[in-house]
Amino acid sequence: MKFTNGTLLASLLAVAIVAGAAPLKTDPAKSMVSASFKQMNVPVEAKFTKFAASIDYDAAKPDAAKASVEIDTASLDLGDPLMNKEVAKKDWFNSAQFPKASFVSSGIKAAGPGKLTVTGKLSIKGKTTDVSFPLTVKSEAGKHTFDGALPIKRLAYNIGDGEWKDTSMVADEVVIKFRVSAAQ
Repeated sequence: MKFTNGTLLASLLAVAIVAGAAPLKTDPAKSMVSASFKQMNVPVEAKFTKFAASIDYDAAKPDAAKASVEIDTASLDLGDPLMNKEVAKKDWFNSAQFPKASFVSSGIKAAGPGKLTVTGKLSIKGKTTDVSFPLTVKSEAGKHTFDGALPIKRLAYNIGDGEWKDTSMVADEVVIKFRVSAAQ
C-alpha cells in the first residue's frame, strides 16, 4: 500500500507563517497548505483541505505582525480515500488524539522588499518546536498574498511510527508549503 508522510502535518503549521498589525480576512478559495515529501524516492504533494489562519499585518509595520494557523490533521488529501484514512491513524497524525496542528508566530521581521523572516512555535502530534522560515508578501489594493515553505523532519514530530520510521519508504524530509491570501 502506498503511504504518505505524516510530516505533512507540519505543512499545516507552516500556514501560520503569515504576519500582522491590522486583522485581515483570509480568502480560503485562494489559500492553500500542502506537504511535499518523497515516498520510495517518488515526489508526493498532498493538500490539507481544512485550515484556519489568523493574520494581523500592516505593511508599514511588519515587525508588529502576528499570525497563527490551525490545521485539521484528518483533512490531508493524498488523492486516495484509503490513504487519507491511513494518515489519520495512530502511526501517522493520530488525528483522534491530536486533531489539530498549529503554528503561532513569536516574531516577524522585515528581510527586504516583499520579504519577511518568521519565527514561532510549530506543534504537531503533541510535539512543539521552534521554527524559522522566509516568507514573501505581495500587497496590492489592500490584498496581501503570503507565500512560504517550511522544511521539517517528520520523525521529530513522531509522524510515521512503527514500520513507517523506515526513511527508505517515506523520507524524513517534508516541506510544508503554503499560500495565504487575505484582505482588510
